[in-house]
Amino acid sequence: MLVQLHLDHPHEHYTNLDLINGRVLLRVPNTTNVSSIIVKLEGESRTRLMAPVRPDRPDRQRPVLEVHKFLYRTQLLWPQNMRQEDLVANPKASFTINAGNFEYPFQFKIPLNAACQQQNSLSTNVSFANMALEVAKTPTQHVKTTLPPSLSGFPGEAEIRYFVKVTVARPQFFKENPRAIANFTFLPIEPPRPPLADGEAYARRQHQFLENAPSVAAGKKKPFFDSKDSASDIPSSPSLSSVTPRVTVDARLPNPAILTCNQDLPLRVLLKNNSERTKNVYLQMLQIELIGYTRVRAHEVTRDESNSWILASMSNMAIPIGSPTDPVGTECPINPEYWSGKPIPNTVPPSFQACNLSRFYELEVRVGMGYGSYKHGEDQLVVLPLRLPVKVYSGIAPPKALLEATLTGDSNRPTEKPGLGPSLYPPPNAQAPITPTTPTHQGFTGANAFPPAQGAPAAPHQPVYDDAPPSYEDAIGANLPPINGYRGSYLPPPVPEGAPRFSEEKRR
Repeated sequence: MLVQLHLDHPHEHYTNLDLINGRVLLRVPNTTNVSSIIVKLEGESRTRLMAPVRPDRPDRQRPVLEVHKFLYRTQLLWPQNMRQEDLVANPKASFTINAGNFEYPFQFKIPLNAACQQQNSLSTNVSFANMALEVAKTPTQHVKTTLPPSLSGFPGEAEIRYFVKVTVARPQFFKENPRAIANFTFLPIEPPRPPLADGEAYARRQHQFLENAPSVAAGKKKPFFDSKDSASDIPSSPSLSSVTPRVTVDARLPNPAILTCNQDLPLRVLLKNNSERTKNVYLQMLQIELIGYTRVRAHEVTRDESNSWILASMSNMAIPIGSPTDPVGTECPINPEYWSGKPIPNTVPPSFQACNLSRFYELEVRVGMGYGSYKHGEDQLVVLPLRLPVKVYSGIAPPKALLEATLTGDSNRPTEKPGLGPSLYPPPNAQAPITPTTPTHQGFTGANAFPPAQGAPAAPHQPVYDDAPPSYEDAIGANLPPINGYRGSYLPPPVPEGAPRFSEEKRR
């Protein structure tokens, strides 16, 4: 028996409210018994860290695993005249399927919010690394946020992956269940953008140059027998020696500081005269770097990883900024053409917060300035680093109807605070979620569950997972069409060949 899974890829990546269409191709060489054919839409985040060395066991270091299944939807493809709940109640059911080639279409709609399930299955929590059995403990901390983006680049340590999986269940215990998996890339829609506040977000550094840089001749010692005062020992211009050129460099962004994937930086770099000066200030080098920090948590063990992307880098520029005749307090902007046309790379995931993973960013602007001369060694070169904490958004705008419904809501929903996005507030008469939860950052938030999978009837019996009612945003998004607008580009870095990664054999 051979099973194949094909997805229709209308876009480079999927986002919230998108429809995932596909087909399951089944080739049966001989008449056989099959219990069911079930296709699943899943999203999970997995982390694996090494625990600190115990004093009583210095030679053994224990790995700690944490697995969260924040997206889980199922659809029964065969037999078509039965309900999935009936199969759960009677797992030993068996049906005969004739020999031949079969095709089963399916469709899923990606929701808005994550609904982390209490996953206790050994098939999910068990993996093998270097032929050693590793078991992930049941997590106890969950968060309610929008679905996080696909994340890679930390092989064997952390990953967020989305996939569609089909399983052909066979009643015979000694026969393997044929499976097929199709991975896809996910980039979420951005949360509601807060209104621009007064002023700008900025980082500032001040520096003082020397008006008369010390020379080699000035450093020579005076002869011991030369008791006569020479003219060179007396400052030729007392007013000149009292001049201390001071400048301030600012890196400014709109407030709040938000960057958008695949778009240019809304950055301004300014040089301000804080005192009088008699010579030119030169821009010698400029480097703009986006630094991403990934916080990895596996139960009680945490670790911070960093990545960086050079957005602009120039040196040996020798470009004068302003003029010595500018009055004190004059602000001279640095030409934005140096970083315009250089958008944020498509390998940068947006900021997010998940149960065991989170990503946040800083923008570092390094400005190298010289004074009095642009020649190397005579320019009093100084490099001033400027850092600003920023948030990175995906650039995929949510539907207007969803924004209006989320931000206004009904009379029973609490009033939203400006700039904080929707609050954690389930629909009226909603049951409390089964798993413990922790409030998190701004986004589309709601109850800890999704509506039933598309095409699946209501469950009269206890399902595999205890689901709470759908969140307010998911209930609205169920009737909204897929995003029809700008999507940008997102290409997570692939896992290098030969790098350690999570085991695939024991995933079910």
